[in-house]
Amino acid sequence: MIIKERTKPLIMLILEALLRRLPSNHQKYQQILDELGRRQAGYLGEKSLDYYYRDLPQHKYMILHDLNLPDGDYNCQIDTLLLTPEFALAIDVKNMAGKLLFDTDNEQFIQINNGIEKGYPYPIAQGERHQKYLQKLLAANHFPPVPVEYLVVISNSYTTYAVSGKNAHKVKPRICKSDVFLNKISLFEKQYSKPLLTAKELRKLCRLLVKMNTIPTSYVLNKYGIQKYDLLPGVLCHIHSNHSLIRKNQKWYCAACDTFSKDAHIYALNDYFLLIGPTITNQQFREIAHIKSINVAKRLLHSEKLNFSGVNRYRIYFPKNFPW
Repeated sequence: MIIKERTKPLIMLILEALLRRLPSNHQKYQQILDELGRRQAGYLGEKSLDYYYRDLPQHKYMILHDLNLPDGDYNCQIDTLLLTPEFALAIDVKNMAGKLLFDTDNEQFIQINNGIEKGYPYPIAQGERHQKYLQKLLAANHFPPVPVEYLVVISNSYTTYAVSGKNAHKVKPRICKSDVFLNKISLFEKQYSKPLLTAKELRKLCRLLVKMNTIPTSYVLNKYGIQKYDLLPGVLCHIHSNHSLIRKNQKWYCAACDTFSKDAHIYALNDYFLLIGPTITNQQFREIAHIKSINVAKRLLHSEKLNFSGVNRYRIYFPKNFPW
């Protein structure tokens, strides 16, 4: 049963918003653009695994896609988490071309594609972090000590991989191509046959994970050292992204395009929720949208059917669901 549907990953949405709001000559712009490209490929790889997830027994497997769980100042991002009464499995999908090398001696992950060699973070180390994180989470919330496993799944059918080093025999079982993914699941089922979680506990754990899922805004901005003042303010033009629109005749006007828009402020709000925080006040909206009138800002905020709490200057607005 799918508990958390697959949507476009929040980290991808944040990176897209960052690229909209950073000047193209910013020193981190290309680095962020490169990460977005990798994330986009990964997302396509994750979606390709849906073909195999559908064969898992729905009554037994709880499936949660794109979990972003708080880990102090960091973010524990899990592509897909499978939960059963017997075990939990964190899945990391790699949609990469060429040949992938897992060097266990040096704990390196290397891609060789078209004669170009490039290193990436070691996915086994990430899997171990996810394993420890979930084990601590289970213990902290008084759940039975369900075995937590992790798996690196290579989704590109044309990609080859090799595992080398003295610990290769330990790492090999953690890696597979997508076409043998279900075989790996069968091995885990044989290894862990004793139910430890009741149906009630399993539902409770799923609710907890969904509730803990947070927008990894601060993690991404801190990772790249981006400050609020680095971001371009204003309601931006979608054609000329370095042009701020002005409020004119109850619409948004772009002098560069000589065009009007009724709802361009929606994109500015969305960028705010992704990059700054999940709530916004009338004053904060006026600052980002360059609006002077409190009443105009209030009318625009109410027109978007945002939820709100508080009154007068203490009122905050927030989307009912996210992504918004």
